[in-house]
Amino acid sequence: MTPVNNLPLTGRTVVITRALAQADEFAQELEQYGALVIACPTIEIRELDDYQRLDEAINHLYGYDWLILTSVNAVNYFFQRLKSLGHDASSLDEIKVCVIGEATAERLRQLHVHVDVVPNDSKAEGVFAALTQFIGDAEALQGLNVLLPRASVARDFLPKALEEAGARVDVVPVYRTALPENLDRGRVTAMLSGSADCVAFTSASTVKNLAQLFDTQDLSKVLTGVTIACLGEITAQTAADFGLKTQIQPEQATIPLLARAIADYFAPALAHEKDSSADFTDSE
Repeated sequence: MTPVNNLPLTGRTVVITRALAQADEFAQELEQYGALVIACPTIEIRELDDYQRLDEAINHLYGYDWLILTSVNAVNYFFQRLKSLGHDASSLDEIKVCVIGEATAERLRQLHVHVDVVPNDSKAEGVFAALTQFIGDAEALQGLNVLLPRASVARDFLPKALEEAGARVDVVPVYRTALPENLDRGRVTAMLSGSADCVAFTSASTVKNLAQLFDTQDLSKVLTGVTIACLGEITAQTAADFGLKTQIQPEQATIPLLARAIADYFAPALAHEKDSSADFTDSE
C-alpha cells in the first residue's frame, strides 16, 4: 500500500461542482489519490413540473426504432416514469438502444436493458458517427423514429443531425438542472479563495451556474490561481467562454479518468517538492 504522504494529491484540495447526489463517486476517486475533497455543487437535478410529453412517448414505445439516453440522470428519470406507468424493462426489448458513456451503459445493464451502441466519443458528434456506422451509412437513418429523453436544456446538434439525415426525432425532457437554492456566494468565495488547488467541472451547466451565482461572464477573477479541470470538450469550451483556461482534461470523459488526470497533473509537483527537500537536507 502506498503511504499517504506519497500519494500525488496529498496536501491538495479539490473542489468538485457535481450535483450532490452524484458527488460521492468522484470524491472517492480523488480521495484514493490523497486529495482533500470539498463538495460545492453548482448544479441540482430536479424533476419536471409536467411529464405529459414523456408519458405519451412511453405509452407509444412501439413506434420507436431507437432510444438514445445521454446520461445516468436521463436513465433514472426515464425509468422512474416507465415504472410509474406500469411498464418495465421488457418494454424496450424491440428497440435499439444507444447510450453516452460507460456509466450510463452500466446503469442500463443494472436495470436489465440491452445496450446496442456505446460511442467512443461522448460528444453528440461522436454519437451520430457511431449510430451511422452501426446502421451502415447515413442513408439508413432515413425514416427511423428516434426517442431522445434528456435534460430540458441541452445541445441541439444530435437531433438536428439525425433529422437532416431523414430520421424523425422526439426530443423529450425528463429532468431539469438548476442552481441549488442553498448555494451562497459568500460561502463559495471563502471556499475558493481559501485552500482550493483545483476546481473540477463535470458539465457545461456546472460552469454556467457558477457564473450565474457570481453574475459574471468572466470567472477568471473568481478562480484566480486555481487549477481548472474539465470533463469533456463541451465543458472545457464552456469554461473558455467564461474566461477560464482548462489545464486538466482527460482524453475520455469519465469520472475515474478525470480524477486520474488531476492526480497526474499534480504528481510532478510532488516529485519536485521531494527533490527540493532532499537537496536542502544534503546542503545542511
